[in-house]
Amino acid sequence: MSKRILVPSAIGLVVVGAVAAGGYAMASAGTAPSVEDSSARYVAPSPRGAGALTYTADVSDDSGVRTLKVLAWPTSSKLDPTEAEMRSVDAATCRSTSDTTSRCTYTLKVTQQDAAGLAEGAWDVSVLATAKDGDTKFVPRAATFTVTR
Repeated sequence: MSKRILVPSAIGLVVVGAVAAGGYAMASAGTAPSVEDSSARYVAPSPRGAGALTYTADVSDDSGVRTLKVLAWPTSSKLDPTEAEMRSVDAATCRSTSDTTSRCTYTLKVTQQDAAGLAEGAWDVSVLATAKDGDTKFVPRAATFTVTR
């Protein structure tokens, strides 16, 4: 076999292999989850019963949704949680609405005793969505609500 044929053939093999590998990497690269239609609502407790904080969002990812972690905090505290800190907070309950989307709801019961210790005014909700393939999406201020007495 001549050297002219062998060298171009080896180069062609490397180019074809690189194109195939690049195509595979692009096909298997996941996208970050999305968090949409977020809303938060606070209902103050009354002498007749507990109140609640409820946060709801639609979470989507091409691999499906694993969890949505939720943290509510008073804006005046300047807490500003990080993605790493969000990994150890409470999770919402997520119910699949399709193969790629879930409706996630977080509800926290608030007693009169609890409410007495809450800062009045604006609060923020931070969330961390995790997809089944491990991709994450951190939203530092996904929603806001107001605590009143």
